Amino acid sequence: MRNPIGGHVPVAGGLAKVGLGYARELAAEAVQVFVANPRGWATPPGNPAQDELFRSECAADAVPAYVHAPYLINFGSHTEATVERSVLSLRHSLRRARAIGALGVVVHTGSATGGRPREEALAQVRTHMLPLLDELTHDDDPFLLLESTAGQGSSLCSRTWDFGPYFEALDSHPRLGVCLDTCHIYAAGHDLTGPAGMRQTLDLLVDTVGEGRLKLIHANDSKDVVGAHKDRHENIGAGHIGSEPFRELFSHPATEDVPLIIETPGGRDGHAADVALLKELRGAASG
Repeated sequence: MRNPIGGHVPVAGGLAKVGLGYARELAAEAVQVFVANPRGWATPPGNPAQDELFRSECAADAVPAYVHAPYLINFGSHTEATVERSVLSLRHSLRRARAIGALGVVVHTGSATGGRPREEALAQVRTHMLPLLDELTHDDDPFLLLESTAGQGSSLCSRTWDFGPYFEALDSHPRLGVCLDTCHIYAAGHDLTGPAGMRQTLDLLVDTVGEGRLKLIHANDSKDVVGAHKDRHENIGAGHIGSEPFRELFSHPATEDVPLIIETPGGRDGHAADVALLKELRGAASG
């Protein structure tokens, strides 16, 4: 399948029981989950039975799975406690991802807080994140997928070319990849809606990080205009990006075999409609 299409699924009540049940209701071909409270620092142990069931059912159905790390993680923080907690939290997500058979862990690229220079923050990213990448020595370890932000505040990575210094800071580690969020990159200033806007943006990304580094796409429309620096997701085709750029996305060489995950509003019905629309656009792009 050129691009498995799925969504972020709720897992309270059981990773496999609830999460995969929800995924089936969406007719999802890929899933993304949290393995901890996304707005906290807790590192809960998994339920071994649910972990094994999740792993085996995803494998049996050929459904690629991904973990989204908690939002509080920021390796560029000027607060020592935040950086220390970020290390523990990300290591937890990476280890839990391996336990459930997830292919990648998505982490937000963070910001340089406290008015410190970007270079200083990136040096700190290197000091604390590179050792975590070096711990990924097993064949079934996940990739660490950097997700850029909408460009709020002193973001370390929001435009395509910002991935360059971030990758350099991490020695372009072989376990490093990119999760491209369409809403974030649009909000950061890449106009995906103009003639060939999506193609040019993907070209810029490949020019920056190289081929094969794009591992996952968060397919989200935007409630706000291009360059608004606001992270507000909208249903596919209902926002300022519109549906046409998503059709273009499916025909770009860099997206071949890259799964799409929606993180859109609307609950189960809205999610199912978005998955169905993306499948239509995938069909139109290949037809």
